[in-house]
Amino acid sequence: MLLLSVAVGLCVASNYYAQPLLDTIARTLQLSSSSAALVVTVAQVGYALGLVLVLPLGDLVERRRLICALTLATAASLALTALSTNAALLLTGTALTGLLSVSAQVLVPFAADLAAPHQRGRIVGTVMSGLVLGMLLARTVSGALATLGGWRTVYGVAAVAMVVLTAALRRALPRHQGSAGLRYPDLLRSTARLLADEPVLRARAALGLLAFACFSVLWTSLAFLLSGPGYGWSDGEIGLLGLAGAAGAVAAQAGGRLADRGRTTLTTGVSALLLLVSWGALLLGAHSLAALLAGIVLLDLAHQGVHISNQSLIYALRPEARGRLTSAYMTLYFAGGAVGSALAGAAHARAGWGGVCVLGAGLALALCVVWAAALPVVRAWWERRVVASVFWSMVCAVVGGAVVLAAVALLLRVTVL
Repeated sequence: MLLLSVAVGLCVASNYYAQPLLDTIARTLQLSSSSAALVVTVAQVGYALGLVLVLPLGDLVERRRLICALTLATAASLALTALSTNAALLLTGTALTGLLSVSAQVLVPFAADLAAPHQRGRIVGTVMSGLVLGMLLARTVSGALATLGGWRTVYGVAAVAMVVLTAALRRALPRHQGSAGLRYPDLLRSTARLLADEPVLRARAALGLLAFACFSVLWTSLAFLLSGPGYGWSDGEIGLLGLAGAAGAVAAQAGGRLADRGRTTLTTGVSALLLLVSWGALLLGAHSLAALLAGIVLLDLAHQGVHISNQSLIYALRPEARGRLTSAYMTLYFAGGAVGSALAGAAHARAGWGGVCVLGAGLALALCVVWAAALPVVRAWWERRVVASVFWSMVCAVVGGAVVLAAVALLLRVTVL
């Protein structure tokens, strides 16, 4: 379990090393700021493709071999980034790293498979603690290594770490053959069918989408607040504040234990309310560091509470399809993060930190509504009045389309202005 936690943290960290280094990379390779910013965009696109195209393979091929192949290939892509002498090589290495770093999402359902049913929530929660810490500490470690030896050192050390990790995983993990029994194209189609056939997966994917959108709204716009006149912090000081999010690791373990006791609905509801409350504290954080820290801790606790509850439930649906279930869930989860980031930038440009907090509170309120609508009592009342499946699908399509169109419209308007 410790090895799996470390492995998940290292894999997901590969996708975050660049964020505090963009300015340094731009100066070294003589890139414009817009070209350097493409590093983050390309990493996100690569990761999204990995969720759709690579992650379902966990249900088809032998998992230990797949995981080791992905981690070793990640080492090669990190080495390519370290040796980059121009933008083309840099973006190629970044895209490949994003694509291959979904090995973290292969490891999480693998941990669920290895766990006894009554311990699955705790095991998943512990492994997810490693993922949370990997996301948070990647920026801090990246900045420290770059200070000591330059940005190439960050990727060189990361590549060596992935080679060592590959050897450890190959030695320690048991063999586990996927049981899907499908050809690869059929495997991809079956992933989409899972969303149509499993109402719990649809509901939990909607909750995950909204929770990660809230998370992304905060962390996309926080640097604007802290570097502004109210705080005037340096990049290093801003990076250290990310350590306050370590509370999410605690929430991951607590959420997993509650899931083992059958308290997923309660955990999700409490987390949704905490998410809403956190935006009130964050609004006060514009002028109070204590309120800002409290808001960050509450938001990370709440986000992880929702996420771990979701995973505990979806992994119990179809044990033979955990890779595809994860692919469907994480694709929508990641889409929520992308939309949240886009909306956060537009909200801050038009209305400052107050606009960001209103946006985050609105997403948190929507999460509370979706959670309440999924309660058995509410659902039974709802089903007596409409054909729930058809209506719910139409509402999701309309709301999702409206959110995406609003994000695009806001971004285009801000760009034009």
